[in-house]
Amino acid sequence: MGTTALDLLRASRVILFGVGGVGGWCAEALVRSGIGHITIVDNDEICVTNVNRQIQATTKNVGKSKVDELRERLISIHPRVKVEAIPEVYEFAHRDRFDLHGFDYVIDAIDSYTHKLELIEHSWEVGARLFSSMGAACRMDVTKIRTASLWDARMDPFARILRKGLRKRGFPGDFQVVYSEEEPLAPVERTSVACGTHQCFCHPNDPDHVDWCATKLVINGSAVHVTASFGMALSGLVLQDVRQRASDRHQISEESQGLPTRVP
Repeated sequence: MGTTALDLLRASRVILFGVGGVGGWCAEALVRSGIGHITIVDNDEICVTNVNRQIQATTKNVGKSKVDELRERLISIHPRVKVEAIPEVYEFAHRDRFDLHGFDYVIDAIDSYTHKLELIEHSWEVGARLFSSMGAACRMDVTKIRTASLWDARMDPFARILRKGLRKRGFPGDFQVVYSEEEPLAPVERTSVACGTHQCFCHPNDPDHVDWCATKLVINGSAVHVTASFGMALSGLVLQDVRQRASDRHQISEESQGLPTRVP
């Protein structure tokens, strides 16, 4: 990466929306790589069903805030990193709470279609560098994971639906996404679980708990090796961009000094 790139990385500010099976791994990779400031946004609490894939989830912290638990883990890895944990959901009505102008990178790991659309539009309006995750559920083959423009992402039903929604809104922009070319797998067998049935077994005695799973039409299974790979790929997009910015600075510096431009 080089000293210039590492300095840029340390000075960079990232805001990450969604710290589930994809976002949590992305956050950890960025902190382990030397990011200086990261804000993590997610209003959800850890459920026992998260333990199979979410990096901050264990059987000992079920019911605790995802962002608070992840913040504690990240600081234990890199004590000098600045981690701001915001236990809120991103939505249009509260978009002004998130000043995206103040960040070098916006990372979208939200699995809610409507909130994802709203964050994409907001990021484009303020000129933020946005990287977004498409659907990681119902996949098993990490060799099919790709990065590309949203408009070029193939074989991903979520990307297709997202493109349709953005076209309806007259969205003129473009951004890089992580997606899979693997066709989503049908379940080998149907199982009966409380998740998504208004009988959430994470908080059976908490009348104030919101069962977000019950708001979804389908609860799709996810494998940790795939969701983690999506998160790593997202962090890689940030690192590659930082490295390119550092390379551009070196080239400008050399040209200003009249030095010959190096051939890569």
